[in-house]
Amino acid sequence: MGTGQGGDDAGRPADAVRPGGPDLRSETSRLLAFSDGVFAIVITLLVLDLQPPDVGRGRMLHALVEQWPAYLAYLTSYLYVAVSWLNHRTTFHRVAGSSRGLQWWNLAVLSSTALLPFATSVVSTTMQHGDRSDQRAAVAVYGLVGVLLSGAWLGLYHYLGRHHDLLHPAVPTGMYPAERLRALVGVVAYVLAGLLGFLVAPPIALIVYLALPVFYASTSEGLYGLRRRVRGSG
Repeated sequence: MGTGQGGDDAGRPADAVRPGGPDLRSETSRLLAFSDGVFAIVITLLVLDLQPPDVGRGRMLHALVEQWPAYLAYLTSYLYVAVSWLNHRTTFHRVAGSSRGLQWWNLAVLSSTALLPFATSVVSTTMQHGDRSDQRAAVAVYGLVGVLLSGAWLGLYHYLGRHHDLLHPAVPTGMYPAERLRALVGVVAYVLAGLLGFLVAPPIALIVYLALPVFYASTSEGLYGLRRRVRGSG
């Protein structure tokens, strides 16, 4: 992951924009603005896959009900994008500086997120009109996109864990090394769901795909935040 060690300060990436430096505000604000734009476009593309059925008179209600796979695919992906946006905002609100490596990992997260409309369309189309072989392939494709996205988050958390100097001083040192576990859960879960959907039954994969955004929503503030809430309620 070319971290570019070797700046003026020991352990600081040579390409880092230092916290408090003159370019900090513009670098972090531009990164967030661009990222928010990508998330907004992805959500817009998701809804474009929902089309009114082309049917004869008197068959609209039945045709709308038959489109349930499209609604389920949209809901699953919308929740995933929404939770990814929440995770992204939470992550970068803790960032006090920027670096080229951080920017590349952020682009990796965005590029894999941008694949979700394609995977969603494949699943909704094949679940409505494809045979069992097509459906197996579709859930495998969705699982692959999930693995890529979770892997990108894993890389981002790993990078921030190694470059704590880019974070606000109040952020605990062990936060992002611990956050890698959340991303790793996604990698493993999407691999298993994709395999089970392809080899056993596609609905198994769909259930896991819908459940994963719920897990990430409940931990959107990070495992540290979840741990505090659990202790506070105990």
